[in-house]
Amino acid sequence: MTNAPQIFDRRQQRLRLTRAGRLGYADFLLTRVCDELAERIAAVKRSFPRALDLGTPHGGAAAALLASGQVGHVLHAAPVRPLLPTAAGATVVADEELIPFAPKSFDLVVSLLALQGVNDLPGSLAQIRRCLVDDGLFVGCLFGGSTLNELRTAFAAAEAEVEGGVSPRVAPFADLRDLGGLLQRAGLALPVTDVDTLTVRYDNAFALMRDLRAMGLTNTLVERRRTPLRRATLIRAAAIYAERFAMADGRIPATFDIVWLSGWAPHESQRKPLRPGSAKMRLADALKGFAPDRKDEGA
Repeated sequence: MTNAPQIFDRRQQRLRLTRAGRLGYADFLLTRVCDELAERIAAVKRSFPRALDLGTPHGGAAAALLASGQVGHVLHAAPVRPLLPTAAGATVVADEELIPFAPKSFDLVVSLLALQGVNDLPGSLAQIRRCLVDDGLFVGCLFGGSTLNELRTAFAAAEAEVEGGVSPRVAPFADLRDLGGLLQRAGLALPVTDVDTLTVRYDNAFALMRDLRAMGLTNTLVERRRTPLRRATLIRAAAIYAERFAMADGRIPATFDIVWLSGWAPHESQRKPLRPGSAKMRLADALKGFAPDRKDEGA
């Protein structure tokens, strides 16, 4: 078992994901990132005989990989069965914090919108690194940055006003720069991170919360308040959301920062940075040709 601080109730997460499957999973975000995954894999001009889809609560990632023509076999491993049926690849039940595969088992590991819910993200990334063959690729995405910042603000203000205190209701999300450092800490070479910010518009906060419930993304924080949410607090939170964030047409925005991560298991063929002091030219000399011509200044 991991010794990392327990931020998330993993058992509750599994229950929420299972319930979301029964409700009819709201898959618009996962559909978007599956399409993006297909584009990112297509940009890598090589084949991957064995791939692992880790934690993605959806059959679309495996389908996208197999449709690419670059992937031979895909194994889907997640805490619950895929929320949408799929005929693509095989499925096993496994925890993203305790990845049950031997070292160098896969040429490619992907994970879509799952790793933001693990308690030991550095540990999970290190295990992913061990699963990869030399020069194997990891590509993943998770919620980060300002995701659901509007909802967090509205609930905090409503609880302070109605109940005289604030309880954690929206999970903390990792920063883009921190995630790049975690890739390096896990031993992945050539790390790359970038963010895709998506704003989804809703008629009201209740419609947003219904979608979050249907994606299995409701509150699973260990420190969450265990008593039922007061109706007055919920209504006030929805009102504050509209008061502070409503757009010109009266609808409300919900921000989702989708942070993409990629890195390679080290291999001697990969590009390496030059040693300090090995440059053949001074930076000042290299920039001489880019200096502005003073005769043209102010033209």
